[in-house]
Amino acid sequence: MTQTSAFFGVARAPFLILPITLVICGAGASSYDGSFSWLRTVVALIGLVALHMAVNIFNEVSDLRTGIDLETKATPFSGGSGTLPSGAMSPRTATVFGIICSLVGAGAGAFFLVKIGWPMVPLILVGAIVVLTYTDSLARVGLGETAAGLGLGALPVLGAALVQDGRLGAAAVAASLPAFFMTFNLLLLNEFPDEEADRRGGRRNLVLLCGRKTAARIYALAGFAVPAALVGAVAWGILPSVALIALIPSILLVGPLRWALGSADGDVPIPALGANVMWNLATNSVLGLSLAFAAGS
Repeated sequence: MTQTSAFFGVARAPFLILPITLVICGAGASSYDGSFSWLRTVVALIGLVALHMAVNIFNEVSDLRTGIDLETKATPFSGGSGTLPSGAMSPRTATVFGIICSLVGAGAGAFFLVKIGWPMVPLILVGAIVVLTYTDSLARVGLGETAAGLGLGALPVLGAALVQDGRLGAAAVAASLPAFFMTFNLLLLNEFPDEEADRRGGRRNLVLLCGRKTAARIYALAGFAVPAALVGAVAWGILPSVALIALIPSILLVGPLRWALGSADGDVPIPALGANVMWNLATNSVLGLSLAFAAGS
């Protein structure tokens, strides 16, 4: 592994598509609510990607320290990148890299604090808490999935909308709900393959706290909540009818839900893990683009 690929590895580069789709969703919602700026959208994207990288990096360092990444059975969607266990990068270098990414994210936050003012403060504070405490605190007290749903779901959508002009419209709030449930589920399903390693490493997630069957049912409920939230928002006139196009990616849930409701005691099929990821990325993107289309029509 080259030094460059090592940096991409600890940052979990393939997973950085998620923050891009969240910014698309939030900016599209703000556009529908009446405000959009290319400059502010790009700055928000840079900041969010940097913060997502920081979370991934600190998670890799922690999982090496606790031994989780030495025991987990890696899949393309879970189990760590293997960069640190392989020796391709030292934990110290990774930690410094994570701090730099955090500072880049903080710089974007400072930019918007100057431009927007006090409305940014709660968002920045909650985001900082999630980034700094997720791995070693929140993921060890049963709040990891909720923190992920907020920090890498609802809050980025709200933030990408808020930074446009300092206001949060109803469409942005409605768009943040599916994002919360999808990122919640993105983490939850990926925790099943890591069950034993997480147990030995001291994590306390829903799979370990509730058992596989109950956690799988929670996954199913959160999955059904996404189309329900979209239909409800359109029915109440918060989102335009064109936003119903964002229901189409929920077809991808067939595989994960079949496993969750029928064979949760067994391994999660790799195609189901992949479908779970694609459902997240596609729904956020289609929702954001449909709202931007509605704003321009």
